[in-house]
Amino acid sequence: MDGDSRRLVAEILAAFPSCPIPEIARLGRTLRRWKAAILAYFDTAGASNGPTEAVNGVIETMRRVARGFRNFGNYRLRALLAAGGHRPWRKTPTHAHL
Repeated sequence: MDGDSRRLVAEILAAFPSCPIPEIARLGRTLRRWKAAILAYFDTAGASNGPTEAVNGVIETMRRVARGFRNFGNYRLRALLAAGGHRPWRKTPTHAHL
């Protein structure tokens, strides 16, 4: 990411809290509290924990639907199947940009 994008985001984060529209001002105050985390996106070349959160969401949905497991081995196998861990031949994610 370039410095212009980071600068633009920082300007927007600074402008929102003083907006005369109450909802935007409230959003701006919330974003100001998260400013460091938001701008960290530009410092990490766009790295994200999104893929990890997506797999966790799939596993949590599987856990809710199953209504409990009595055997950890079965839970582990079901989680691997639900999250796509049953394909050991896949060396890189399908969404990787090489």
